[in-house]
Amino acid sequence: MELAEFIGLRPVPCAGLLLTLTRRCPLSCAHCSTSSTMTGEEPNAGQLLEFVDSFTAEERPEVVMLTGGEPLLLPALVQQLATRIRAAGARSALLSGMFFAKGGPVPPRIMAAISSVDHFSASLDAFHEREVERADVFRAVRQVLDSGTAVSFHLAGTGPDDPYLADLTAAIRREFADRVPMLVNEVRPVGRAAAWAAAASTHRPDGGGVLPCAMAAWPVVAFDGAVLACCNQQTVDRRPAPAHLLLGHIAEDDWGTVRRRSLSSPVLRMVRAVGPAHLYDRYAAVPCAGGYCAGCRSLSEHPEVIAGAVGQGSGPVGELLDREAARRQSAVGPVQLMQRHGVARYADLVALSGAGGH
Repeated sequence: MELAEFIGLRPVPCAGLLLTLTRRCPLSCAHCSTSSTMTGEEPNAGQLLEFVDSFTAEERPEVVMLTGGEPLLLPALVQQLATRIRAAGARSALLSGMFFAKGGPVPPRIMAAISSVDHFSASLDAFHEREVERADVFRAVRQVLDSGTAVSFHLAGTGPDDPYLADLTAAIRREFADRVPMLVNEVRPVGRAAAWAAAASTHRPDGGGVLPCAMAAWPVVAFDGAVLACCNQQTVDRRPAPAHLLLGHIAEDDWGTVRRRSLSSPVLRMVRAVGPAHLYDRYAAVPCAGGYCAGCRSLSEHPEVIAGAVGQGSGPVGELLDREAARRQSAVGPVQLMQRHGVARYADLVALSGAGGH
């Protein structure tokens, strides 16, 4: 599964699932959005497996993203999940901070876990390079690429004019002869970066214009097993979770239940179709405060906005709006999606030709 295909599915409600395996990580990157350490919490492994076992041929995501923390601290669990995901007819992807790449070939247990997924993505940025040298990451990625698994890089920098990003993207293109696509993001002021990173300019609409939210399309299993409708880290970490963004818990709910809640929620339909700023502009006495994502988290505190969203997003009309918004966003393709959600200057790198995988 190539990166462009993965990104192309991102606006489609319940086409994907983000599955957090652990908050533990042996690295101490200064920008870590999850503030992960080796003492971090993690969902119950048995509950994760049971949740994935609830996939059926008729009700399953197209792709499951295994993430953390560092998911490859649990290579046996990665293999078990990937095997069950594939048995249900879905595909899996994994994002790693590359802790295992230091000083030698990929360890056999780690390599077996990577080979079990359909796409492998390596995080690399100035902060990771202080923990794992670029040459080591390149060597490990080449080993994975040569094994036949589709590979990409997940990069982060300070913005479009960051000289580090210019150097790193050029180095990757040379090293891998444009065989490895890249997703390039801007460091956000969350987690360990909250005290120093500048607020990003993305997701800030002009006034109350329509700006659909693709990030509310895929459910997210958080570190405590709660299932959220949004991948924004502040939303994933917030407890109690905003009522309109809470889809359930893996200890109590199966995938079919979570999927139905996501697809049938009038508020989520409208967030995905028009965005929170437009809902405030249309139904609230006050504008969307604190920016796009903060405004969405606060929707439950504005009953008049919730009532308006329910009125507009219920029934066949709301379902049609949701479907049409997803269709329009998918139709523009992965490059244009990344122009909005990543660093626009590097958006075309998601479409580099990767290597064939499973």
